[in-house]
Amino acid sequence: MADKVMLTNRIVLRSIMPLFKVLYEADYMSVRKLLGKYDGVIQFCIKGTDTGAYLEFKNGGLEVLQGIHPNPDVVLPFKHAAGMNALFTGGVPAFGGFPKGLYKITLVGKLLLLMLGLLLLMPNVNPKEPAKRELKVKMIMYMITNALSQLNKGGDEDMMVWTGKQPDRIYQMSVDPDGPAAYLRIKGGKTKAGHGKYTRKAPFVHMRFNGIEGAYKVLGESKDTVSATSDGDIKLEGSPEYAGVMGSFMMRIQDMLMPPKK
Repeated sequence: MADKVMLTNRIVLRSIMPLFKVLYEADYMSVRKLLGKYDGVIQFCIKGTDTGAYLEFKNGGLEVLQGIHPNPDVVLPFKHAAGMNALFTGGVPAFGGFPKGLYKITLVGKLLLLMLGLLLLMPNVNPKEPAKRELKVKMIMYMITNALSQLNKGGDEDMMVWTGKQPDRIYQMSVDPDGPAAYLRIKGGKTKAGHGKYTRKAPFVHMRFNGIEGAYKVLGESKDTVSATSDGDIKLEGSPEYAGVMGSFMMRIQDMLMPPKK
């Protein structure tokens, strides 16, 4: 059985941390405008292991890469995977030592602004500006499809059984008419997530949202699918049975990323 803490950590590193790049490119909270000229590397790692990911700011851009950088400017070491997970799921992080490089104010400032940007994903954060609502929808779509793939790659037994039985299939999410889109490709037990619309074959399941507001009600405000379908916020094309199973895995991921109960 896959270790839940390590599986959650895999989703944190590979599905949530890449959202820093989405925030940065959208210039959410003006972080790129204010601090874009300052380059450097910020490392997140679990102390004593090769598990980690880092943010590389270079030439005004940002890349989020897996692994350990040989010479990072700022290092945030965590005591264990659960300690890192807590930082991204509303818990109390457990550091494995004092963070290094905190005197590099510009990089630390970037990180703080980006961490604040991630709060946009929280259910109780409901921006009014259309651009921010679209950004939240985009981030949730990217995170969900990637996390579904990581659930499979990380060894979730139920997910592996489900994907192992399927031929080459595309599970597409998109906002009509030309809004954000993301997909999950499943092929014989292997999975891969991507941004945009998959164009090489028709989707097996296609969740089409009626504009940003339709998508926001479902993804941002957790409106149930039955009501959303009845109200015209979402249109499901393809197999309802398989869409339902995918929805149950999405709920499992949501539970993994919820703050710990007090």
